[in-house]
Amino acid sequence: MRIYFKIAFAAIVAIACGINAAAQFRYGATIGTDFSNLKFKQDLITVGQATGFEAGVTTETMFPGIGFGIGSGLLYSMRGAHLHLGEKKIWASEGYGNERAYLHYIQIPLNLRFKWTRMNGLEDYIAPFVFGGPSVSFLVGHSHIPALSYAAADIGLEVGFGFEIFKNWQIAAVHNWGVTYALKTKLLDDFSAQNRNWSIRLTYYLKR
Repeated sequence: MRIYFKIAFAAIVAIACGINAAAQFRYGATIGTDFSNLKFKQDLITVGQATGFEAGVTTETMFPGIGFGIGSGLLYSMRGAHLHLGEKKIWASEGYGNERAYLHYIQIPLNLRFKWTRMNGLEDYIAPFVFGGPSVSFLVGHSHIPALSYAAADIGLEVGFGFEIFKNWQIAAVHNWGVTYALKTKLLDDFSAQNRNWSIRLTYYLKR
């Protein structure tokens, strides 16, 4: 029986090494526009959407023949929202009004992706893909609003879809929603918010 386990283990290792050797890794530059908001636990004030941007490096490792792969990267992302703190006396009395909350992050996404690669040669010109997975964002800066305290990091879930054009270009729509709080008010302990954002990303891969 032991010999069978050894043979099975050797076969698994051989297959894993073969897949790893055949995997196609590439990287590229990414830029994007971000449409972000903050979702508070309670609807005490008006919160308005804000526009930011993203930029960084994206990586992709695809396994030929099956269409599956892994994506990651290192992105700068500017998020936030317009907070109408002046609507409540607790903040209006301290001189707050319509405040623009900026949150600057370094984001590291990790996602599983699937790309349609068997379309009788059409995939050389255009190929749709979908992806999803977790992301970790580290706060590197924020607007100075003394009424708020900011979390050092944000954990989110990211899903998206897009198209690859001529093998090198990818354009994708991405939705990211935070599962941990991004900021909270100092005067009201239970008034915290999570990130919500849509982004449109354009990536040019430098290596096939």
